[in-house]
Order: sequence, then structure tokens, then C-alpha cells
Amino acid sequence: MTTATGIYIDGAWHDVSEHRENINPSDHSDVIGLFARAERSAVDDAVDAATRAFPSWWRSSPQRRADLLEAVAARIIADADTLGTLLAREEGKTLVEAKGEVMRAAHIFRFFSGEALRMHGERQASTREGVTVNLLREPLGVVGIIAPWNFPIAIPAWKAAPALAYGNTVVMKPAELVPASAVALTRIIHDVGFPPGVFNLVTGSGSVIGDAIAAHEGVAAVTFTGSEPIGRRVAATAVGRLAEVQLEMGGKNPLIVLADTDLDVAVDCAVQGAFYSTGQRCTASSRLIVEASIHDEFVDAVLGRMAQLRVGHALADATTIGPVVDERQLETDLRYLGIARGTAGSIVHGGEVIDSDTEGNFLTPALIVGASNSDTVSREEVFGPVASVISVSDYDEAVAVANDTPFGLVAGICTRSLRAAEDFQSRSDTGMVMVNLPTAGVDPHVAFGGRKGSSFGPREQGAHARDFFTQTKTAYVRP
Repeated sequence: MTTATGIYIDGAWHDVSEHRENINPSDHSDVIGLFARAERSAVDDAVDAATRAFPSWWRSSPQRRADLLEAVAARIIADADTLGTLLAREEGKTLVEAKGEVMRAAHIFRFFSGEALRMHGERQASTREGVTVNLLREPLGVVGIIAPWNFPIAIPAWKAAPALAYGNTVVMKPAELVPASAVALTRIIHDVGFPPGVFNLVTGSGSVIGDAIAAHEGVAAVTFTGSEPIGRRVAATAVGRLAEVQLEMGGKNPLIVLADTDLDVAVDCAVQGAFYSTGQRCTASSRLIVEASIHDEFVDAVLGRMAQLRVGHALADATTIGPVVDERQLETDLRYLGIARGTAGSIVHGGEVIDSDTEGNFLTPALIVGASNSDTVSREEVFGPVASVISVSDYDEAVAVANDTPFGLVAGICTRSLRAAEDFQSRSDTGMVMVNLPTAGVDPHVAFGGRKGSSFGPREQGAHARDFFTQTKTAYVRP
């Protein structure tokens, strides 16, 4: 019998009347479990529990918070194999990628264990004699977390860990496609001894649970990762009631390849950035902008590397690219590939649905050659293993094309020229820049975020996370 999982509120698991099957995208016959589809009232209960828990959690010793976060990190590391297998089953990352994500979640909790003890304030003299000024940082209260499906444990970690470290309480909604990893994380949080109500998990549909979190007057701040249209809706709802909002949304990330590049480095950056994790990353390299003089050589080299990639079951040792996360996303990928095939001048290499020993959502990586930056597949986020190659005449045109997008998350450049590398760091209209590195691949201890339609609000991760998860208070004191 398939196990049914409830929701976690006030330190206990609660049953609900409706559940949803969690299906393995590598094998549709593998039902990972039945997970709760809660009603809107569950958010009220979770926020009430978090509100009650907030005063004592905020006033607790930062050492206590640090110890609990470190205990979560240690448990994740101890359970890394089990958690990685679970993640690979429910999201479709290869086992290597899944275990890497699990370890990233552990490192995030460990980093913010230290941050709990590094809550800096400021003290300085007033312009008035005999008066001092203290700038204090305090938590916001109840933080609502709306997480996406493409990083089922890492993104919940990088939102929940700082929220908890700085003294906030949490109501989290994971993506409905990948609840199992969030449930596993919640069980760890419970087992290491977090007080009831400090962390709450409510699973269900975004249109019900996500909207309820954004609209709830008891939620002081909402942090969201997902698509731009839904992010805008979350922001409109939350900002409308003057809640703090942090959004991480889409990307249409460029990788510039200059004629002076080390071709092997450029091909490695392109293939890893565009196709690994099945291209289901907001940081994926979806526009490969290549100087015309090496265009054909670069395309041939990328196609050669693509032929070596093995698409298949996420748990199979030989697999390099796992399945698309579900049938709906597969249909989206195929729709964009159909548009590309119907676009004059474009040739699509790959992008074929393939059969396997198990029924799954298997799509070969696709390279669109002859694309223009004005084409639909060069403007809109596909969120699949699909990349366009755009030919440009020189470096200046490459920069102009790279910046010509409604998104601004991350951009990369492959070059041997220090002058071009330095110049591009300045001219790129993005929140992050990679030089001779894949655009997908960031460190957890530094700021993460973009510009334009990619991000809104303070940055995530690293010490910069305190800019969102705390508020300042200025105190004037005359003894």
C-alpha cells in the first residue's frame, strides 16, 4: 500500500482528506507516495502556529538556533544517499546531480548555523552630545516560503535556513510535483528538536496554498522562486498588503563564445550549462552567442559532445541526462521545438522523445542552429534541454545581443582575453557573470539573484540574505 503523508503544523503531522500521487518521471509505474493537497484553511492553522512560536524563537539564544541548524546539516549529510535517491526518483536529476544537491542543502544549513552567531548591528555617536545611536537587526516574523520543483531540497534549504537563523518562523509550500524531498527535510527539522510551530509545511496546489500564503495578513514576508507570471501575481498580492517580497524568477541566459576561446572549455561550458539537470535550471545557458569566425567549428564540437550524452533513467549509472520532470513540461518543450522547426533559417538538432526500458519523459538535448535573437525560442524561457546558437560578427554585437532580453539573471563569456573578460563583467546587464565557467553553477555563501524580469527584492544566499530576512531598528540612547 502506498503511504499517505499529511501536513506538518505546530510540531505534528496532520491528515487531510485529499492526496496527490508523486510519480517518478523516469518510471511512471513508480509511485513515490501520496502527498497531501491541503485546503486554504491549513495555511491559517500554520500561520497561527508560527505566530505563537515566534516570540520565544526570536528571543532564544543565537547559539541554540546555530546548534539546531548545524544538527540539520549533520543529519542531511548522514542521510545523503537516501535523500539523493529520493530526489532523483521524484525530480529526475541523475543520482550524481541529486546527491550533489543534497550536499549543497547541508552546506547551506551549516553556513547559516554560523550566521546565527554573526548578527551584526552598528553603534556610533549621535550628532548630539551624550547620545549614542544603535542600529539593531531583528527578524520579520512569519516568513512564507513558496519553492519550485527544479531544486526540491536546495531551494527550500536556502530559504528556510536563513529565515530560521535570524529568528523568523516559517510556513513553507513546496512545489506540488516534488513534495517528498521537502517532507524528508521537515522530518529532519522535527527530529533534531526545533520547537513546535517554528517550521511548518503545507503541501498542495499553488493556486490554493501559494495564493493563501501570499495573501495572509499574518505572513510578514514572502520569498518565492518560480516563473515570472506567477511571481508577479505573488508580488501583487503580498505587496498590496505591504508585506516584504523576494522573487527569483526566470532567465534566458547568454553564453558568449569569442573567437579567441579555448574551444574545449567553451564546449564544456555550453553543454554543461545548457543540458545538464535536463536544462531545468533558471541559470541554464539557453542562448549560445558565438563569433561567426568559429561558429561552424563550435557547433560541430557541441554536436559531437551531445552525441556522447546518455539520456535515461535517473538512477542508472550510465545516464548523463535524466527525464523531463513531468508530461506537462515535456509538452512545453516539444511545443517550443515545434516553433523552432517552423522558423525560417533554423535547424533543430536532437530534441526527440525516446523510448526506454521504463515509461518516462525522455527527451534528447536539442541545439537550434541558425536562430535569431528575436525568435520565440530565444526570447521565452523553455526550461528544458534546449539551446539556441546565435551567430554574431564581433564582441560588441555579442554583448548587445546578450543584453537584449527581458531577463537578467546570469551571463557567461568564454575567452582568453582578460580585457574582454573584465569589460563584460561591467557591461553585462545581469546579477551574475561567469568567465570560462558554465552559467549554471553558483556558490552558496555569496549573493544570488538577477535583474529585470529575473529577480525582485533583496538577494538570496550568503550574508546578503539578512537584507531580506531581517529588519532594522535605530535606537537613540542618552544614559
